[in-house]
Formats: sequence, C-alpha cells, structure tokens
Amino acid sequence: MNEKALSFGGVLTVGLMLFALFLGAGNMIFPPFLGQQAGDHVWTGIIGFLITGVGLPLMGVIAIAKSGGDLQTLANRVHPVFGLIFTIIMYLAIGPFFGIPRTGTVAYEIGIIPFLPEDAAKYGVSLLIYSVIFFALTAWLAMNPSKLVDRIGKVLTPSLLIILTVLVVKSIATPMGSFGEPNPAYQEGPLFKGFIEGYLTMDTIAALVFGIVVINAIKDRGITNKSSLTRITIIAGLIAAAGLALVYLSLSYIGATSTDSIGALPNGGAILSAAADYLFGSLGAVILGLAITFACITTSVGLVSACAQYFSKIIPVSYGKLVIILSAFSMLIANIGLTQLIAVSLPVLITIYPLAIVLIVLSFMHNWFNGYSMVYVFALVATGLISLIDGLKTAGVDVSAVTDSLNFLPFYAEGIGWLLPAAAGAVIGFVIANLAGASKRIIEA
Repeated sequence: MNEKALSFGGVLTVGLMLFALFLGAGNMIFPPFLGQQAGDHVWTGIIGFLITGVGLPLMGVIAIAKSGGDLQTLANRVHPVFGLIFTIIMYLAIGPFFGIPRTGTVAYEIGIIPFLPEDAAKYGVSLLIYSVIFFALTAWLAMNPSKLVDRIGKVLTPSLLIILTVLVVKSIATPMGSFGEPNPAYQEGPLFKGFIEGYLTMDTIAALVFGIVVINAIKDRGITNKSSLTRITIIAGLIAAAGLALVYLSLSYIGATSTDSIGALPNGGAILSAAADYLFGSLGAVILGLAITFACITTSVGLVSACAQYFSKIIPVSYGKLVIILSAFSMLIANIGLTQLIAVSLPVLITIYPLAIVLIVLSFMHNWFNGYSMVYVFALVATGLISLIDGLKTAGVDVSAVTDSLNFLPFYAEGIGWLLPAAAGAVIGFVIANLAGASKRIIEA
C-alpha cells in the first residue's frame, strides 16, 4: 500500500508551526538590540547573527530528522553517559533555567511595562502578578497542546507576521532616524560579534528539542517513511528559517534606526516597545504587546511540553505533574527580570553552544568518517575545554593565566577560538579510530 503524500498546505502548516515555536522571546528582542548597538555596521553584524540564529537551527532540525530519533539519540553517538548528561543540560537550559522564564519576561517587558506609570517600579509586584498569570496559562495549555499547535500554524503565526510587517513597513516609510555610530563591541569584528549574539536566541538548542516535535507532527498526518519524513522536515525547516531571517533583518533595521527617536535602551524588548509606541502611538504598543505575548506563550507551551515529555521518561514523575513543576519554577526564575536573566544565561550559553554546534556539524559528516565515536569524543572534548574557559571569562572569573596562552588560536579574540581545536580533535579521533581498527584486524588475522 502506497503511503499518502502530504500536501503543500500540510507542509506549510508544519513549517509555520515550527516557525511559531522558534518565534518567541529571543527572536524578538535580540535583533533590535543588535541593530541599535551595531549602528551602521548592522548588516555585517546581522549576517553573523543569521548564521547562529537561522542556519544552525535549520541544521539542528535536519540533524534530528536524519538521526531518526531525538536529541539523546544524536548525543549517544559520543557515549551513552554523555548523551544522557548533555541532553539533560540542554533541556534545562532551553527549559526552566533560561528559555521558559525568558518568554514570560519578554512578554512582560513589551506587553506591560509600556503601560505602567513612569514613576512605577518596573519590577517587583507587577512582574510577580503577571508571571503567575502567564505561567498558569502556559501550564493549562501545555496539559493538552495538540489543538494549540494547529491553531498556531494556521492563525496565530500569520497574524503575528502581519503585525510585524505593518511595523516594519511603517519604520521604512517614516524612518525614526539614520543609522548611528556602532557600539565599541561592533566597531571591529561585527560579524563575529553578531555570531556570538546569535547564541542568545538559544534556537540551535531549541532545534534539537523541537526537531522531534516536528517529526511527530508529520507522523500524525500519516507520513511514516523515513526518507519522506526527512524530506518534509527539511522543507518545513526551510520555511521556518526563511520566516526567521525576514523577522531578524526587519527588527535589526528598526533597532539600527531607532536611537535618534527613542534613545539607547538596555534591551531589545524595551527598544521594540518604544519603537511601536513612537510609530503608532499607544494603539501600536497594545497590538504589538498582544502579538508578542501570544508568541511568547506559544514558545513557552512548546518548551514546557517538550521538557515535561522528556523528563517524564527519565524520572518517575508524570507528565502533568512535571508541567506544573516546570511552569512554577520558570515563574520564579522570571522574576529576576529580563536584563538580569540575559546576563546570567550568557556564560552558560557561551559554554554549551559550541558543543551543540559541533555535534550538529559532525552529524552531517557522520558517514564520511564511518560514524566513529572517537571523532565525536575528541572533537567535543577539545571544544568543551575552550568553551568552558570562555564561559568562565564571560562570568567574570579571572582566567587570564589560561586565556593569555590561547591567543594563538585563530578567532579566539572574536569568541570562537574553539573552531580549530574542534577540527583538530575530529581529525585526531579519526586517526585513532582507524589505527585501533587496523590493530584489531591484524590481531584477528
């Protein structure tokens, strides 16, 4: 019996669903902040941002589809113990520690703060009340997310895109100002700075989590053949990637032209909110606030659901209880505020993101090196040593004694000094694996 094909409309719905799952907190706040910081270097900076914010997430989704499993299946190629530990860390980072709380803080920053009195405390009781409501709604929706997913792809995402399009067209037709002077961080090496800023979206990690969600959504539509699953996942990923790229380019332009009108602001949520208010008045702020709130809730529900499904498999706690626990914990973390949450999460992301990148890249080369686990092991150990030092430095730990001796590494000053060690580790692992195999054949002979 021939398996039924998925129509273009069905593929488009899956692609929009994936786009909506990605399009949450980080996607909305970091491009305008990059734009304001980069000034007239914005286009160079955004190219770097697109590599880590669009290209790598697309590769992550495809890697999960090609592996035929989930994140742990992919990470098990290194070692089962590494697979378990790495997967738990990824889920905690994209989940209750950073990713989920950030959805609530961004929604609050854009949807509530603009309407608070000027002399009111921006954080405190108001954030607490809002976060309780936000994460209670998240928990309620996550209990049965299947119906929400279809509505996301067909209704919510197109509506959000229309609102963003109107905002961008208005900002182009009546610019808020001209591109300003770049922040010192973007004056030299804006491409690499943008590359690192793309870490903050956490979308490469999210791709490793959402990949299985997309595959299951396709299976629910009657597609079970592996090659068909992979092909449809790639097309859906391309749809989501195209949408994300357009959003990032548009929002970074808004940020780059905003300084003259709204001044320099501490984070992208504040920039986007102030820009909407400037361009459309209070009505624009209301519409944008609602759109961003629903987008953040969508991502929050997707992350809570994905985390609860995973942890219910490895610990003896039901899915429903985990939804409540994750939502409540995320609510508490959210109350430290957006700017502080970003500052706390950056050192962790600097440490773990390169590991995710190398794992994804190696998965595409898996057949080239015969799937030797040694290639994964040596590449990831070398990557992890450098990224751990970078993470400690970002956290303010004095590691100058070590970093001074690493300046010989290409791109180390730009924050991606792990590239050469990762490549060298992969080559060493391949050589060792081949020598071990040759020795074994000699002994057997």
